[in-house]
Amino acid sequence: MTTSIRKSAHLRSTAGALLSFGLVVWSPVAQAQTSGAATPQTIAANKAFSATLPWSNTSEDELAKRGFVATLEDPLIRNAAGKVVLDLSAYDFAKGPAPETANPSLWRHAALLRLHGLFKVAPKIWQVRGFDISVMSIIETDTGYIIIDPLTVAETAKAAMGLVKKHVGDKPIHAVIYTHSHADHFGGVKGVVSEADVQSGKVKIIAPSGFMEHAVSENLIAGPAMSRRAVFQFGTTLERGPAGQVGAGIGMEVPVGGSLGLIAPTDTIERTGQTMTIDGMRIEFQVTPGTEAPSEMNFFFPDLGALCLAENANVTMHNILPPRGALVRDAKAWADYLTESMTLFGGRTEVMFVSHGWPRWGRQEVATYVANHRDAYKYLHDQSVRLMNQGMTATEIAETIALPEVLTQQWYNHGYYGTMSHNSKAVYQRYLGWYDANPANLNPLPPEAVAKRYIDAMGGAERALGIAKAAFEAGDYRWSAELASRIVFAEGTNKSARELLAQSFEQMGYQAESMLWRNMYLNGAQEARKIPNVPNAGTVAPDMISAISTPQLFDLLAIRVDPEKAKGKNIAVAFVFPDRNERYRLVLRNSVMVNEGPSTEPVDATVTMPRPAFLGMLFSGTSPASLVMRGVMKIDGKTDALRAFMGSLDTAEPKAPFPIVTP
Repeated sequence: MTTSIRKSAHLRSTAGALLSFGLVVWSPVAQAQTSGAATPQTIAANKAFSATLPWSNTSEDELAKRGFVATLEDPLIRNAAGKVVLDLSAYDFAKGPAPETANPSLWRHAALLRLHGLFKVAPKIWQVRGFDISVMSIIETDTGYIIIDPLTVAETAKAAMGLVKKHVGDKPIHAVIYTHSHADHFGGVKGVVSEADVQSGKVKIIAPSGFMEHAVSENLIAGPAMSRRAVFQFGTTLERGPAGQVGAGIGMEVPVGGSLGLIAPTDTIERTGQTMTIDGMRIEFQVTPGTEAPSEMNFFFPDLGALCLAENANVTMHNILPPRGALVRDAKAWADYLTESMTLFGGRTEVMFVSHGWPRWGRQEVATYVANHRDAYKYLHDQSVRLMNQGMTATEIAETIALPEVLTQQWYNHGYYGTMSHNSKAVYQRYLGWYDANPANLNPLPPEAVAKRYIDAMGGAERALGIAKAAFEAGDYRWSAELASRIVFAEGTNKSARELLAQSFEQMGYQAESMLWRNMYLNGAQEARKIPNVPNAGTVAPDMISAISTPQLFDLLAIRVDPEKAKGKNIAVAFVFPDRNERYRLVLRNSVMVNEGPSTEPVDATVTMPRPAFLGMLFSGTSPASLVMRGVMKIDGKTDALRAFMGSLDTAEPKAPFPIVTP
């Protein structure tokens, strides 16, 4: 069986992409092919795993294909510069029997997720799937459309809307609904409506309470770290193919090099039970904060018997804590909100659709699906806590916990995105944090120091490598990876250890049912081989930066204070932004920056300029001197105070991406 890699129609080395469902964008470097066939042990493991799967249950196949209308004749979606943003044919290889280099359950899921085009869900309800990692839903109103979740970038959203106009009709858009605060559900808004139409009142933008706060801040504080980890999670730099990236769990991939935008909501949903009528279409809302996103909502169309469950009930188990990083979510609240959804809307629901994956039809089917999905999250929470209270650590719980067979017989409860293993650790973290109560783990040595001592204790790198190789030959890849990783951190230039680590990661990737685990293992293999797989430091999309409140902006500055550069400084600077009628006093002392708000206490300097100019100075490299010379910025008081203040900061982004599987 082949393990060759099919090259995508476009090189991701030529464009930027949204890496996480937050704000960080990036410019990837050249991709490199993973190498290595599946070992006999991996082939046997996948065969044994296949025997546990409910192959007789073909309902998901039928649901994923139901209602297909058409797709684009040209599979390449391009940006204004002509660069490919998304290749709809990139995953055409994901069909037929599973290759030896892929878990059979994962392969089945990829074959369904790769389907793309316009689908008719029900009278007046349409979806465009496969044009992005997320799904755009379209509701016909009396005279036009309501758009739900306009994808990640303007280019894919515009292409999706073009398909709608061609096959359904060219009608005005009266409203856009953002189901929640992740960028793959709002970033393409300018591909379907203009900001002018929103400002004029022609188009409403509807979002849940807290949307703007979380949309612009969730990933900003830890942006560089989250961006780096997201490369691993989504497998962005891996070749698409049977031995490479075959999807991202809830969709196939995030578009590359598109235009991420944001138009602020005109209408905010504050409470469950709130209603709205848009061009004759009634909507009932349910707010679900703290589930899949800090700001999220479900809603029901009573005239259509249609329930939208946002990203709260996908065709896979979701993440309680994404591997890329985020605030830990609440598995119990997630389950409870699904129970509330069925209490509020279940008796009236004839069709249910979500923001990733395919719909469900029929009142009983919807009720069963939501209940089973709810039960999976509730089981995850309750059993993680039960085992935690019996004294088990997060690692021990992850090794033990598994859904009951009655739930795993449903494909949508499988861990293609989130897994019981890392989700149970997230539940543990939510309640007890990182510390497992064993004092030996209270103040452990850092990775390189402990690795050197372990390898010395084993009799040196050569002996340790021999043990690791024996483990690999026996198919014990977790142990071979553990040992090889220790050697790599003890001796970063040990090529044999790095190659063994890469090979161990590959085999675990080939066996993983989770698309995210597969991506992380295969990206780890790339790094271990020193194949360039790290994107250049990214930037933050301009629309996001402009949406940040000024206090949030100063919070970002505060986490860039370098203690050595700030040592001994005691500076107070007032920043005045006349265009926003804002004044803030910032103090730098004890290597800490504090925003004291509109304080009128004395300052060393007062800096006056339009806020966009300040943003340009921070994020676009505009020099303060040029702003002063052009009369854009005025400094009253000690002219060198601003220089000393800004000179205490790190650069906006790291000079080089940090390694993950190497020292």
